[in-house]
Amino acid sequence: MKTPLLVLTFLYAFAAFGQDQKLPHIIIYLADDLGVKDAGIYGAAVVRTPNIDALGKEGMVFENAFVASPSCAPSRAALLTGLMPAKNGAENNHTYPKSDVDILTRNLQQKGYKIFAFGKVAHGKMNNACGFNYYNKSQVNLANNVKEFLNQQEIDGPVCLMIGDRRPHVLWTEKYSYDPKEVDLPPNFIETEETRNHRARYYSDVTGFDSTMGEIMKFTADLLGSNTLFLFSSDHGAQWPFGKWNLYDAGIRTPLIVKWKDKIKAGFRTSAMVSWVDILPTILDITKSKIPDHIDGKSFANVLLNNKPDFREVIYTTHSGDGIFNVYPIRSIRTKRYKYIRNLYPENYHTNHSDLLRKNGAGAYWNSWDQQAKTNSTAASIIRKYYQRPPEEFFDLENDPDERANLISNPAYQKDIEWMKNALMEWMKKQGDSQTLFHSPYLLSKPKPNKHTIDSLKNLKQSN
Repeated sequence: MKTPLLVLTFLYAFAAFGQDQKLPHIIIYLADDLGVKDAGIYGAAVVRTPNIDALGKEGMVFENAFVASPSCAPSRAALLTGLMPAKNGAENNHTYPKSDVDILTRNLQQKGYKIFAFGKVAHGKMNNACGFNYYNKSQVNLANNVKEFLNQQEIDGPVCLMIGDRRPHVLWTEKYSYDPKEVDLPPNFIETEETRNHRARYYSDVTGFDSTMGEIMKFTADLLGSNTLFLFSSDHGAQWPFGKWNLYDAGIRTPLIVKWKDKIKAGFRTSAMVSWVDILPTILDITKSKIPDHIDGKSFANVLLNNKPDFREVIYTTHSGDGIFNVYPIRSIRTKRYKYIRNLYPENYHTNHSDLLRKNGAGAYWNSWDQQAKTNSTAASIIRKYYQRPPEEFFDLENDPDERANLISNPAYQKDIEWMKNALMEWMKKQGDSQTLFHSPYLLSKPKPNKHTIDSLKNLKQSN
């Protein structure tokens, strides 16, 4: 007996519906220390990032994506827990979430996902706490590691790939593919030959990262098909002065591009403000996985799937320090136009690994900056601004995107300053933010710290 045409039509429609409802494969691809302005799709004029740019033309580009904290461990812990640093416990760099804090990737596994991780996803030992179905931490031949493993797998259900390239984290490559004379420098950099050489090395690592990501993008597209959500971002800005370890946009604003064929509008740029704590809740929402109600993050699926123009009204960011190299806690609140920064202990020097250690391939250009400052007042002013911060900073980002003019005392902005100051303090209170100094700071009343200071502290610690 023949099946009635109406029944066949229903069966075909049901099968097509079921196909459409299949859970997407997910790829989360992370750079390490990549500044948002150092990709062509975000306006870079010199550095070459053809694969990031192509992804931007095929997916949604976020103009206002921000990390929770501009150092590796706190940033990645916030991503994986959906909680800000004070709540999850990973505040100072090289610290980890408290043992009772959930890792949200497990909610994907409860939905049937297998999670395969490669390279630097979480930070250090936190990778072991994530419960990945497979993890290969090697950074050598990252693309080959991904290919060789997946070629041996039978993909019989949804998979989530989490891939972290260490580039362009220092030390930057010695073999650079850019002419140092042709690279461009941000306005708060000091023009020296050493600065240009290091910038060329950094750009070379950015392009190297881009090339590897492009190779993996092509391979996974062929293997997994079009029902794949691909998300690219960076854990914070680059290790340059006023970038990483700072709450200026060069430290906290990050590239974020999301592609999902036929689901997310290709080539769409959104001004919606989102935080890294929102990424996993969004993925859990899209995959109909359980989203805990106690986390700080929330889903921006409506932005991705329906082009909703707004999401968060304000962005909060925190930085608590990085061992003995950066003992300088900072908090900030940002709207689309304004930013208010509170330097919690301004009586101390702001420092970090770059100016203290001055390693070749990282901060060695600092010697040339000091030399310039001896005869150049502009250079001296930049260095002074780097080391010494006021208690409060306020910027009109619409008129001053590089955050060079502190308007904290400007009468025209006092109403906005007061509102943002109060909002930040109230948020810190709700977070349980103890404003902890995790190590002994470097007082402005004493000589400027340097490598000898660090060596002495290390020797003292070893003798104790």
